[in-house]
Amino acid sequence: MKIALDAFGSDNAPFPEVEGAILAIKEEICDKIFLVGKERELVGQLDKYYYDKERIEIVPAEEVITMNDSPSRIVKKKKNSSLVKAIKLHADKKVDAFVSAGNTGAVMAASLFALGRMKNILRPAIATILPTQNRNVIVLDVGANVDCSSENLVQFAKLGSLYSKFFYQIKEPDVALLNIGEENSKGNELMKVTNKKLQNYSDINFIGNIEGKDLLKGVADVIVCDGFVGNIMLKTIEGAAITIFDIMKEQIKKDWVAKIGALLSFPVYAYIKKKMDHTEYGGALLVGLNGVSVVAHGRSNAKAIKNAVKIAARIARSGFVDHAGEYFERYEL
Repeated sequence: MKIALDAFGSDNAPFPEVEGAILAIKEEICDKIFLVGKERELVGQLDKYYYDKERIEIVPAEEVITMNDSPSRIVKKKKNSSLVKAIKLHADKKVDAFVSAGNTGAVMAASLFALGRMKNILRPAIATILPTQNRNVIVLDVGANVDCSSENLVQFAKLGSLYSKFFYQIKEPDVALLNIGEENSKGNELMKVTNKKLQNYSDINFIGNIEGKDLLKGVADVIVCDGFVGNIMLKTIEGAAITIFDIMKEQIKKDWVAKIGALLSFPVYAYIKKKMDHTEYGGALLVGLNGVSVVAHGRSNAKAIKNAVKIAARIARSGFVDHAGEYFERYEL
């Protein structure tokens, strides 16, 4: 299993990427990692560590994609960037998957250009893993498509269902539609039409609408929404989790009784923190493409990069992309 890693994607690149790659190799997550980026800097960073030098290879790329670069122009304007050269390794079948913590729009554009959409897929989506009370849930789309048709959402439901089947080995994943009410008649016209269409697919185990208040209870394996709603939802949950822990820390510092209580409840606190920690889940898969492209958070640390590589390797081994491609070959628009 070989992975191409954009070594200059994260906010603190290349430090998290280098350490994350070494952790992935030491934990036997994959056989080899190609670190793509500025050679001199990467050599300097790698020299700080002890690792199997046969399993990490540098692929020189002197340009870096920034947040100010136009996603639609990077493939032509920055062909020698770490992102573009890394995804090209996957497109040329030299690696089994690609990972980047770079500009999400740029990762999507470069992946779409290099790998192409699966036949009959209207739009690729970003599918993320969301930890909940009962289970890890796949949510899509979380930012690739702010305006969607009902057909887009139906395709996301099928892609999410297949992803859940192959990644989590769930035979018949429960699929829900994120809406403002549980009743089929609730929501705007898009939600009503999508709800009705999803009820007609025998190969999608559609359980109906789900409200925001039930999102973290884990009542479904797959949750479908457009990218506008999904992105706001995801960032709200991330912000809420950080704020709650900050408030707890503030109160513990102010009260000695609270400090004693915090010590006694530390195992519970540690469990919750780990469960809600985005670094545990690494990155989000771009579904609907002819390949495995995983985008990690810009503020990823080494642990997050390692887990993004882990997710990419696991998806590549699962056969999800091939089976999804075969399914949509037969899909009638």
